[in-house]
Amino acid sequence: MIKVVKFGGSSLASAEQFRKVADIIHAEDARRYVVPSAPGKRFSADTKVTDMLYACYDLAAKGKDFSEAFAKITERYTSIIDELGLDLDMTEEFNTVKACFIGKAGRDYAASRGEYLNGIVLAKYLGYEFVDAADVIFFKDSGEFDAERTQKAVRERLTGVEKAVVPGFYGSMPNDTIKTFSRGGSDITGSIVAAAVGADIYENWTDVSGFLISDPRIVKDPLPIHTITYKELRELSYMGAGVLHEDAIFPVRKAGIPINIKNTNAPLDPGTMIVESTSQKPQFTITGIAGKKGFTVVNIEKDMMNSELGFGRRVLEVFEKNGISFEHMPSGIDTMSIVVHQTEFEPKEQEILSGLHRNVHPDSIDIETDLALIAVVGRAMKSARGTAGRIFAALAHAHINVKMIDQGSSELNIIIGVEEKDFEAAIKSIYEIFVVHQL
Repeated sequence: MIKVVKFGGSSLASAEQFRKVADIIHAEDARRYVVPSAPGKRFSADTKVTDMLYACYDLAAKGKDFSEAFAKITERYTSIIDELGLDLDMTEEFNTVKACFIGKAGRDYAASRGEYLNGIVLAKYLGYEFVDAADVIFFKDSGEFDAERTQKAVRERLTGVEKAVVPGFYGSMPNDTIKTFSRGGSDITGSIVAAAVGADIYENWTDVSGFLISDPRIVKDPLPIHTITYKELRELSYMGAGVLHEDAIFPVRKAGIPINIKNTNAPLDPGTMIVESTSQKPQFTITGIAGKKGFTVVNIEKDMMNSELGFGRRVLEVFEKNGISFEHMPSGIDTMSIVVHQTEFEPKEQEILSGLHRNVHPDSIDIETDLALIAVVGRAMKSARGTAGRIFAALAHAHINVKMIDQGSSELNIIIGVEEKDFEAAIKSIYEIFVVHQL
């Protein structure tokens, strides 16, 4: 068996956390390939190393003195090295980074050094081979990830390498400059490595014991999700559920590799298994609840729009010309609603409204702002009667007005639109009726 294991920033924030990580890795010989993030926060008021690197580089790029900021970064690593008792001198690496900052190597380069330096330290501590991600993770000239070239390079580089550390978050461009994934991209690197080596399981270690049914900042002590499908995860991640970078799903999903979300601080907890499909019936009708604030709904009304050929295309063409993608598009016979991000819509509001009048000649256009969307997701919803009715009943009982509802054809999720002021109360009421009442 081969396991690729990725550890987040909180899992590698200090020497104490490094020891926990090493114990986890050495507990199973199958954990052969390790993908580390940069050191995260050691305590709530602390600063992540990646943020320190961004701030330090910004000073350097402006020609300002960054020596003090850089010293704080090097101290984070040297303190870990000293506390672990490692025979490791990073002076040359630090000098190289400093010179590249002076030479304005770019913010992507600066941010990537957190993972790069942490990877060197972890490889030394574990006794594993260090493989620079810039040598095996590639991007195209356009900045798009080069999956085919990367898969081949990772596979070839790790063939015959029994155990290795490959830092997450970054790769290289064709001109050899450093390019990073979006924030949280170490999840993606772990997924890429897992797919390339044909891993049996991709373990993603963080500071929580897997996915929770709802946001613990809203619902007190929500229950964990033991098993979730890729499709369910995609829906919940898109609607704001954290833990795993949503782009990390695709490489392992294509390869049929399950993901196990685990807790570094509670390694015996089962965590959450993310799978392609499963015969296991979930404990509840719903798998999870997630949501986001900050949406605007543009309601278009026109008699007989349903019989007007090309009406929907002409509506969406206006949004496309203004560089705005829609999130949802519930519609009726004579009405169509376009849900968009409020921050994107507001600067181009009048251009869009005038464009809609020119393109489709609506009877009226109404705009609703400050909308929150809540996704109720679950593979068991398809076979459960009255799911939507129970959602409406719960919201009505909490005196919450439903502004919008949209259900996908897969019957995997139901999207509810409510006023932002009702967001938290709506999630609590849905959790109450589907989880608490079923216990």
